[in-house]
Amino acid sequence: MTDTTSIFIGAGPGGANPQRLELKRANRHGLIAGATGTGKTVTVQGIIEGFSAAGVPCFVADVKGDLSGLAMAGSPTAKNHEIFAARAKEVGDEAWAYADTPVQFWDLYGEQGHPIRTTISEMGPLLLSRLLDLNEVQEGVLTIAFHVADKDGLLLLDLDDLQAMLADCAARADELTVTYGNVSKQSIGTIQRALLQLRSQGGEHFFGEPALDLDDFIGVDDKGRGIVNVLAADKLMASPKLYATFLLWLMSELFENLPEVGDPDKPKLCFFFDEAHLLFDNAPKGLLEKIEQVVRLIRSKGVGIYFITQNPIDIPDTVAGQLGNRVQHALRAFTPRDQAAVKSAATTFRANPGVNVETAITELKVGEALVSLLLPDGSPSPVERTLIAPPCSRVGPVTPVERGVMIQTDPIGSKYDTLIDRQSAEEILAGKANEAKAAAAEAAAKTEADKAAAAQAKADAVAAKEAERARIAEQREAERQAKLAERQAAAEAKAAANSPWNRAITSATRSASSAVGRQVANEVSKAVFGSSRGAGAGIIGGLVRGVLGGLFKGR
Repeated sequence: MTDTTSIFIGAGPGGANPQRLELKRANRHGLIAGATGTGKTVTVQGIIEGFSAAGVPCFVADVKGDLSGLAMAGSPTAKNHEIFAARAKEVGDEAWAYADTPVQFWDLYGEQGHPIRTTISEMGPLLLSRLLDLNEVQEGVLTIAFHVADKDGLLLLDLDDLQAMLADCAARADELTVTYGNVSKQSIGTIQRALLQLRSQGGEHFFGEPALDLDDFIGVDDKGRGIVNVLAADKLMASPKLYATFLLWLMSELFENLPEVGDPDKPKLCFFFDEAHLLFDNAPKGLLEKIEQVVRLIRSKGVGIYFITQNPIDIPDTVAGQLGNRVQHALRAFTPRDQAAVKSAATTFRANPGVNVETAITELKVGEALVSLLLPDGSPSPVERTLIAPPCSRVGPVTPVERGVMIQTDPIGSKYDTLIDRQSAEEILAGKANEAKAAAAEAAAKTEADKAAAAQAKADAVAAKEAERARIAEQREAERQAKLAERQAAAEAKAAANSPWNRAITSATRSASSAVGRQVANEVSKAVFGSSRGAGAGIIGGLVRGVLGGLFKGR
């Protein structure tokens, strides 16, 4: 049963004390809590149906897969049909009838819905540090890497980009330390290992393009019904940090991008976060403050946030204080912690003299809850014990075939189903590294060539020197041989001159020359002086013999 200003939640037996969630106050957030098996999922399903019928888009994290049934109308042949029909009659919901709800399926892993992606830059260092479980020092190094990437105009889109950027920072650690403070390679190594762990959990599917356009979360179908965005979170629950970080990122993005609208007649979008405690478990103080800020301020953007959890004390007091609309299913007081939870839950409701909250919480039946909603004037209504109205859509998951058909026929798939890998930090840094490597190789090749040329020149000089030495040695040897030959010739000549034969010839020659000379001289003397052999003839004869003797000797 719906109208244009509120959503019917349920009523007491016979339709007494009907509880209606005012659309004008629905952006004051809410809490649906209760132990396992008490009816929380069905309650959430009915509330989402009401928002959709009123034209309010919703987002819901489907942890167990049951909420996918929103896409299909319930059936009179279902096993719970008689129970639902009886409940509708009991609470006075005369308009109750089976109907489907327009649904878009999403999945961070791209398996059970359209991929949801965001970029590393949009996630930012704070949420990434939470996701990677980094300490304060490591978070500082990660922040420096983001700053350097922004300064150098490098896009950080996916995990490859971030890992390449961190490697570049490690290589420039000395330079960056001077400018930004200590950038230790040990911290960078720790972050890199955390990224590898995230990648092993499938985190690389979440980072990339096309990034989610938030406008695609805020739409209505051709009948004016708000589209329900169902995130398949059953597999995602195996990575609770990724789940919590994604939800916080989504809230932060809405807070930062949606315009201020104040208090609209109905919310622009409503979020339902199942297993909400995962947002807060082991969260550092800074992150809790961020969550509190978003929850407190996103109301003015027209966004309502509804936390779904088993135990209301899972929600920090600073956040719980912002949750005006409350539906509390049964709690079990078996342990001291459970008993503390019961007492804590009892004190959060506006008192009703007719309801003992602390006792009622442990007595509630399946499908029954304590309800306190904001009234049109903004005040909380007195708590009432309420039978929750039955949903109109299927209770239980859709089949894989049904899901596949809806995904394939959803026109938004053409926008998100194909991954886009454009040039970003990883490609640019790899290109620079290749250029530097090529330049180094060229310089090394030039150096090697210069070394080879120098070695060849040195070898040529050595060879020339050796050749000159050989030439000089050869010349000296030739000169030595020439001198030896000359000395040998002289020795031979001398030896020949001193031989008996030569001496005999010389002696004979001399004797002959002497005899001839005497004869000639005598003949001349006779011719000049006649036959007398006086003193004059003797002198002339001596002269002639001397001349002739010299002639023969010279010969």
